Amino acid sequence: MTAGIAALFLAYVLSQFYRVFLAVIAPALAAGIGVGPDDLAQASGLWFLAFALMQFPVGWALDRIGPRATVSVLLGVCGSGGALMFALAQGPVGISLGMILIGIGCSPVLMASYYIFGRTFSPALFGTLAGVIIGVGGIGNLGGSVPLSMAVQAFGWRQTVLALALATALVGVALALLVRDPPPVAGGGAKGSLRDVLRIPALWLILPMMAATYGPAIAVRGLWVGPYLADVHGASATGIGRATLVMALAMIAGNFAYGPADRLFGTRKAVVLAGTLLGALCFGALALWPGIGRMQAGVLLCGIGFFGASFSMIMAHGRAFLPPHLLGRGVTLINFFGIAGAGVMQALSGPLHKAYQGPDPAQPYAALFWMFAAILLCGSALYLFSRDRTD
Repeated sequence: MTAGIAALFLAYVLSQFYRVFLAVIAPALAAGIGVGPDDLAQASGLWFLAFALMQFPVGWALDRIGPRATVSVLLGVCGSGGALMFALAQGPVGISLGMILIGIGCSPVLMASYYIFGRTFSPALFGTLAGVIIGVGGIGNLGGSVPLSMAVQAFGWRQTVLALALATALVGVALALLVRDPPPVAGGGAKGSLRDVLRIPALWLILPMMAATYGPAIAVRGLWVGPYLADVHGASATGIGRATLVMALAMIAGNFAYGPADRLFGTRKAVVLAGTLLGALCFGALALWPGIGRMQAGVLLCGIGFFGASFSMIMAHGRAFLPPHLLGRGVTLINFFGIAGAGVMQALSGPLHKAYQGPDPAQPYAALFWMFAAILLCGSALYLFSRDRTD
């Protein structure tokens, strides 16, 4: 399993990269083919929505076909094909279509890993392993900052994305060769359905929290941090690259911090609630003072990244209520809410930003930060009544 898990980690590095690279490549796309921030908000939202909708067939495939074929085919064919289409795009439509295909390709990567973790390792370790793979995947987050900016400046954005298409295809081949499916569930083949997952009442208050918490941090890091720093603080492409690098490091640190926190504190619910409320506080500060100094803004952006890394802990919370034969469908349903929430937020953020444009360049971003803070608070209000469980 070691080589297969290593290949899955590498695939997740690509998945993390693809969801955040638009923030850095945005200036080159605007200059080259006239694609603006609102177009990129739509394209990014379509990536998340395609990714989210794929969770239903992916869940079925994990339980019935297994993770190896599911992840290698989708990432190798759709992921690399989408990157190729992106590299050849001549306008917003090509960019959006490419992002949709990339989203489909990336959709099974993390859930295939979680499926293997859940079927192979002790349940008590699931939260830690879930946090570790996201933390390691943060290398892709780092790659989508200064290194990407340097590559685009040195080789051009088309050549850079073409190289990514080739890398994605090669990782797809590695997955097909190295990943091994877990043994069948004891007592027979996979049974049950998505309806059976939805019959687990404990999940009903966990799913809205997943929808609320993942989107805000990833929307800022993957899309709005670049335009915000450029419009409000006059940051250059190099400055944006450095800021996204630091925010990416904060997100990686957050994933590693959340991972073992349930065993440290003996609770998952309280850990998630505390982190989410602190993240909402960071958003509220930026909403009140969007023109705050660049250093102070950077600290708050890092806080958003660090405290917004609760994905793995919420996933572990939900996974604790899932029986083995529903593991594939269950984790993909939880993931669907997280990714769909992010997609809806990204899609809404573009029109909201446009609606508040005026003489004050900070006003549109204040509106965005208020929206994200409100979403986090609403999710926390529902999650407060959820049932805690640790393994």
